[in-house]
Amino acid sequence: MAQTTAKAATTTPAREPVILVLGDSLSAEYGLARGTGWVALLEKQLAQDKLNATVVNASVSGETTSGGRSRLAALLAQHKPSHVVIELGGNDALRGLPLKNTEENLTAMTQSAQKAGAKVLLVGMQVPPNYGTDYANRFADLFTAVAKAQKAAVVPFFLKGVADGPDPTRLFQPDRIHPRAEAHPQMLANVWPELKKMLR
Repeated sequence: MAQTTAKAATTTPAREPVILVLGDSLSAEYGLARGTGWVALLEKQLAQDKLNATVVNASVSGETTSGGRSRLAALLAQHKPSHVVIELGGNDALRGLPLKNTEENLTAMTQSAQKAGAKVLLVGMQVPPNYGTDYANRFADLFTAVAKAQKAAVVPFFLKGVADGPDPTRLFQPDRIHPRAEAHPQMLANVWPELKKMLR
């Protein structure tokens, strides 16, 4: 008689998602009251949608892609994120760093996060037209190109509806670089649809 050994199906509970946000001042609440930036609003959105997830905001004002790249390994080891949102690149452009470097750093960060088992969302940026049309176009296209090559998700323009409106200065702090608190719900609205798809 054939002996059947039915193994008890052991189901390990799915680990709660950990979303690591690696960004610059746009994600670090520069010039804003604590709790009013888009990352804080993201936590409220998750609660509202009854999605259990921990958000770790590892954003630093002034951060470049090379700075983020140098910090990422330790953050991956410490927080073991299931999702990594990379919002970097704007400061590279402000400093006139070579596009090739930005692209290499974004690629390296995406690959590192994916190797650590995380899904990656790249948050793209655009520069003002005074940087020259060629540079501006190449910079804007860079995020989508890296995302496509690495099979990552992408938000083409983080400040859509903020920086490209009829009166963009209205939504910016006096330095004209950092959005006011009123702009952050729109910034979250740009990121959330892509991130929500990844969390499903």
